[in-house]
Amino acid sequence: MTDPMLEKLVRFQHPDRTLGYTRSLTDSTRAALFGTDEDALRATMQHLDAQRAAAARELAADPQVAADLARVPFSPGQRLVAIGESATADRLSWFEILRTLLHSERPDLDLRLENLAVSGATTTQALAAAPALRRQAGDWVFCMLGSNDAQRFGTPDGPRLVSQTETLRNLRELRAQAHLGEHARWVWVAPTPLDEALVAQFPFFRAAAITWTNQDVAELTAALRNLEDLMIDTADATTGPDPFLDDGLHPSLATQKAIAARTLASIHIRRQINQPSFT
Repeated sequence: MTDPMLEKLVRFQHPDRTLGYTRSLTDSTRAALFGTDEDALRATMQHLDAQRAAAARELAADPQVAADLARVPFSPGQRLVAIGESATADRLSWFEILRTLLHSERPDLDLRLENLAVSGATTTQALAAAPALRRQAGDWVFCMLGSNDAQRFGTPDGPRLVSQTETLRNLRELRAQAHLGEHARWVWVAPTPLDEALVAQFPFFRAAAITWTNQDVAELTAALRNLEDLMIDTADATTGPDPFLDDGLHPSLATQKAIAARTLASIHIRRQINQPSFT
């Protein structure tokens, strides 16, 4: 059995993505960052890896997922990059499940998947990190951002951390600053809806006097749908049993699996709109 708090920390936090120098730290120092020892950290990582591998195997056994895997529009050796917040930084996220699934079921493609998501990131912080995105030179870039921007202070009608107007400006600028190659593809992944009742009851959110609303998520999803690149709507991914963790905000493993399947089913669609709207 692993320590639930340690598992949550290891699952969502990646010091190497925010502190570049940690890439040269020893395993013992990495463990110390999480307040544990090497053996406990290793056991926790293995537990998370096993859950992710099981989720990938379950998806691979689904006939529709298998069919979608057989026709993925990726070319051999391409790099797939994800930018986002905790829903993507999660070691059990849709993108990490896709990594495991593609490597196990489509090894012939020899794809490289790079997850740049940072838990707690706003679109403003993601925009500030645009140079790192350019260095990755992704052939496909999946962007799932906006939930942290929609954090409200005090009450559901309180001020937002980042206004909707600024969120859309940041996303538009992030897309422009990525400097994608001629044949690269950008994909918007809409944030999932949330369970407002669980959010309101969660002790940490109550103590911090912060909350989120589905109206804000729905408005962002509607705006993303008007953009010129492909948009993947994740609302249907939360319709199954137990779609969220206990905070009502973060997707459960079942929901992450559904997002991964939805992504595979959607990336074949090409969409072009001549006059994108950001209002």
